[in-house]
Amino acid sequence: MKTNSKEMLVRFQSLLALVVMVIALSLASEQFLTVPNLRNILLQISVNLCLSIGMTLIILTGGIDLSVGAILGLAGAIAAGLLKNGLALKLFGVQLQFTVFGAIVAGIVVGLALGWFNGMVITRFRLPPFVATLGMLSIGRGLTMLWTNGFPVTALGPTFGFIGAGFLFGVPMAVWISGALVVVFHFVSVHTTLGRYIYAVGGSEKASAFAGLRVDNVKVWVYTLGGGLAAVGGLILTARLDAADPKAGLGYELDSIAAVVIGGTSLSGGRGSILGTVLGCLIIGVLNNGLVLLDVNAFWQQVIKGTVILLAVIVDKAGSKGGQI
Repeated sequence: MKTNSKEMLVRFQSLLALVVMVIALSLASEQFLTVPNLRNILLQISVNLCLSIGMTLIILTGGIDLSVGAILGLAGAIAAGLLKNGLALKLFGVQLQFTVFGAIVAGIVVGLALGWFNGMVITRFRLPPFVATLGMLSIGRGLTMLWTNGFPVTALGPTFGFIGAGFLFGVPMAVWISGALVVVFHFVSVHTTLGRYIYAVGGSEKASAFAGLRVDNVKVWVYTLGGGLAAVGGLILTARLDAADPKAGLGYELDSIAAVVIGGTSLSGGRGSILGTVLGCLIIGVLNNGLVLLDVNAFWQQVIKGTVILLAVIVDKAGSKGGQI
């Protein structure tokens, strides 16, 4: 009975933490539990949620991706640049112009390509994911600066801006997009062959290989999807700001990893869920929002967030034999 109680506590620890935070902040601030503020929280976490879905798939295989923030920035910058200025093919004397749809597709393709490159480097050259994606972080930042010349790309138009700042039935479009991605990738992780392979690889690469599973292919798939989802986050952020900032996404990989770990996904792989990551993103979003409402010093906010991440990892290690959300 005691063991069952411990397992239940581990299983629902993220949900319990979120409930406690909501109750505490509701009592501490009258502005917290209002419709505009709650809607603002959902809007604020939408970008991190896109990144964290991909990060969940990657960490489930036992990997890590430090480049998602850089991929986010580059994909947003490329989409904005193509939409605003087109693409000059000087060799052929042609100037290509892009529609909003074309620019969005181009941004997502860039994210998929960079994620695929991460996966190929990790599997072909056997580099540790930490090292390979750290290199991509630098590459992505450099390419963004080269593409934008270090200046923001602004005035992208209301049509493009709708995906980040528009509303549908009173709900921000960014929330609809991130919510749809949650549904899709929860289904993928739970009800598809790829999902079963992801958990198998994270549980034991050697056992998966002996069973005939193409481990390298699974890893390439998850890093490719991670890059594509980071690009979607970049498009939402760029549309919301109506500008592609060459420094966009700095530090976003840390919030993404934090949300995944807080949501119950094990850093050693094989245990976790997309729904758990949603709770992790909500906890990070509620924490950020609450600290601002309570007028906590920005430097102390960093200290508090870092402490929460450390506690989440400690709990993860302590409850590594527990269930998942």
